[in-house]
Amino acid sequence: MKPIIIIGAGMAAYTLAREVRKLDKTAALLIITADDGGFYSKPMLSNAFAQKKMAAQLISQSAVQMAEQVGANIMTKTSVKHIDTAAKVVDTSSGAFDYAQLVIAVGAQAIRLGIAGDASDRVLSVNHIDDYATFREKLLMEQPHTEPATARVVILGAGLIGCEFADDLALHGHKVTLVDPNPLPLAALAAPALSQGLHAALTARGIDLRLGTTAVSVDHADGAIKVTLANGETVIADVVLSAVGLRPDLTLAQAAQLKTGRGIIVDSHGRTSAADVYALGDCAEYLVDSEGRTSPLPYIAPILTAARAIAKTLTGEDTAIDLKHSPVIVKTPSYPLALVPPPMHAVATGRWETEVDGVTTICRFFDAQGIMVGFGVAPQEAKIRQALMVALGTSASE
Repeated sequence: MKPIIIIGAGMAAYTLAREVRKLDKTAALLIITADDGGFYSKPMLSNAFAQKKMAAQLISQSAVQMAEQVGANIMTKTSVKHIDTAAKVVDTSSGAFDYAQLVIAVGAQAIRLGIAGDASDRVLSVNHIDDYATFREKLLMEQPHTEPATARVVILGAGLIGCEFADDLALHGHKVTLVDPNPLPLAALAAPALSQGLHAALTARGIDLRLGTTAVSVDHADGAIKVTLANGETVIADVVLSAVGLRPDLTLAQAAQLKTGRGIIVDSHGRTSAADVYALGDCAEYLVDSEGRTSPLPYIAPILTAARAIAKTLTGEDTAIDLKHSPVIVKTPSYPLALVPPPMHAVATGRWETEVDGVTTICRFFDAQGIMVGFGVAPQEAKIRQALMVALGTSASE
């Protein structure tokens, strides 16, 4: 029996494997991954340092344990060289394997900035547990011998991940400088009122925000690192972390001549442009509305929803991916937020409306037709978040 092959061993891949196994106890499953296949929650990487977590402590199950749990053959430390969609063969560093159906769940890669300077190779990014291990080691190694031990950290990018890392590291006592070209943190996702609230909270935490500028050069400077900004300012750091975003990994898809945009384009069932080939997770570009608009969705809820639907389709029950609104929880303890960002196509013609109730700020986004299509709230709590979700669903159905 030819197996269902899943390329990748992140949350998307393992969630799909679990869902397939719930529906079919005998289907042959082969998971191919370039790493050691250990399961961990990737969102935990941005707030693990203040919890004093070592990389090994974030892995909840090994590849052996996962193989037993999902009833799959898991090939670790195996790179995929090519996908032949006509012959339905995956060629790897450990040999070639036929598939009945193939799911590409290879995730996304950290965007690398083209920064000048003789220390540009020392700019780190954290997109994998191995990256976190390297980052943590550098923090512990490079920090000055002070009591308590603290490091000077420059973070490039004040989006979701950059703000979470900044708050986490500052909470642990590190001296953090946050650099971003936008005038406010989290500018691409949050309403201005919430970005202003986050700015105030991060500043109160002791974080130095350098906004409206970018890093242009990273150089060695007397045992440390000098970061030169576009506005002429300089910042001395022990560690520099790039958190400017992720880009879907399209290497295999493009080599296999699958249709791609920002991600691997899939239809309402997760199918790519090749027969019996699906894409799931951060590498996919999903169909997000009835007008044919597509978008990558690098969040947990869409991964879980898509995995359940694709599992049903793979096991014989043709099922569309029903992408419902789900809030993004921003892990910034100094100013915890919940966000449902408005659709990109609505941003230019819509508007934010802000309500302040005591210490709580609620922002609702209305499109050109006056329909509520997004919101944000801080400090976020379950009751308010749930009420906004109900309002969002009611408005969308009108």
